Amino acid sequence: MAEQLSSPATVLAEKARTIGDRVFVLFEDQRITYAQMNEQANRIANGLSELGVKPGDGVALMMPNRPEWLYVFFTIQKLGAYVVPVNIALKGEGLAYILNHSEAKVLFVAAELLESLGAIREKLTGLRRVIIADAAEAATGVAPPAAEATTFARLMNAPATELSSAIDPNAIACLLYTSGTTGLPKGVVMRYRAMAQFGLFSAGYQEGDIMYTCLPLFHGNALFLTVLRGLAGGFTVALSRRFSASRFWDEIRHYGATTFNALGAMIPILLKQPSRPDDADNPVRIVFSAATPAWAWEQFEKRFNLTIVEGYGAVDGGGFSLFNPGIAPKGSMGKPPPGVEAKVVDDQGIEMPVGEAGNLVFKIDNPAARRVEYFKNPEASEAKIRDGWFFTGDLAYKDADGNFYFADRKTDSMRRRGENISSYEVEKIVNQHPAVLESAAFGVPSELGEDDVMIAVVLKPGQPASPEEIVRFCEERMAKFMVPRYIDFREGLPKTETHRVQKAALKKDGITSTAWDREKPAPRKDARPLPTP
Repeated sequence: MAEQLSSPATVLAEKARTIGDRVFVLFEDQRITYAQMNEQANRIANGLSELGVKPGDGVALMMPNRPEWLYVFFTIQKLGAYVVPVNIALKGEGLAYILNHSEAKVLFVAAELLESLGAIREKLTGLRRVIIADAAEAATGVAPPAAEATTFARLMNAPATELSSAIDPNAIACLLYTSGTTGLPKGVVMRYRAMAQFGLFSAGYQEGDIMYTCLPLFHGNALFLTVLRGLAGGFTVALSRRFSASRFWDEIRHYGATTFNALGAMIPILLKQPSRPDDADNPVRIVFSAATPAWAWEQFEKRFNLTIVEGYGAVDGGGFSLFNPGIAPKGSMGKPPPGVEAKVVDDQGIEMPVGEAGNLVFKIDNPAARRVEYFKNPEASEAKIRDGWFFTGDLAYKDADGNFYFADRKTDSMRRRGENISSYEVEKIVNQHPAVLESAAFGVPSELGEDDVMIAVVLKPGQPASPEEIVRFCEERMAKFMVPRYIDFREGLPKTETHRVQKAALKKDGITSTAWDREKPAPRKDARPLPTP
């Protein structure tokens, strides 16, 4: 089904030639065929080439989900340059760091994000051209002093002829920056020879599938696992602006989507939405998910009349993966594919007993292919590999049959009175409380040393709860040392654009004035839930 060609742009050109009339992207009321996507990318590529953009140049892309994002992405691939997808929520020093560190010479930016750029214009040292990705005239005073501002519309006047230059398979195709939760963000290097690999996975897909994504295109899941897989298989991709639990299934029905990828808390949050008579009446056949809690798995499948397939992988994970197509227990990530060896070890590399969490590692079978490369950071690149094993940075455990289970990000784990605690396991239990919409567990310093467990809780609309209720619920379902000491009811959790909770922000807040302390209880009213919409 998939084709392994030299670049995504090469695949697009081939699809435009063979199935050009087929719809590639659905976006609101727009229907964009493979031929139209290729034509638009050619116009922008010729326009950029006239402006001096050449192979090996860095081009940053800072736009919310819209077809223009994809036009520019394929444009950059056609030129043999490298794309730097930028998180649209970034501002200030964080935004300046990525634009400077990536050595981007050109930036495509949405007009509504110009304010973020203007605030740091004096700090941007490498940008030579800023292109405003809207029809409006270029805003003055926004481009850095050494850069020239122009508009997206002007590039579209260039001819639609196909560029004939060959692409170096060893050149950098993409720099995808990590969230920087443990320090400065790291730019994961994706080379052209590896980009087509993301389209090779076809298990579970069928002819005529419509692949829906509401995740941001600057994240690897939407770009690689939806768009590039859709491209390789000749599928249609339905693109949403953002994740909305209340509008999710209406969008699915509008587009006729048959499959989607889910990240983080999406499955539990969708499951917590009020039931509707037409819940099971939707076109989705299969969901590819990551870290779906066992308690939510079967409920979700039954309520929405679909099948969940669980997988594990990471952009900076060396290409290693685990896969549960339904033959392993629900809640399990499954086993490695044939020829791949994985295990769970402690920090000294000693394998952990069955059921005990440790570092998830993979045996390096091909050092050249498996090496993770961080841009201008060889120390971080080498730190991922020890004694021939790739350390993922995640914690997991195995059952007696060899199935792997996700335990936590290593940076999110806690230690209380000599016991290691998984924030993921605490959250998984708290989220089962009927009044809880979502939660985030994290460690705060204890006066006895190590950590105390704190949990931020968001309640469902119209459903109150007290901290005592939450504690009793936990005491019945988890080990005593795991039960949170502090409970803080909040209206929402700080999140990245990919719906990952920003634990660093919660840890920075620490023990807030509104937090309830189980060891120093004081009279208080039940927490107020979110207002009913």
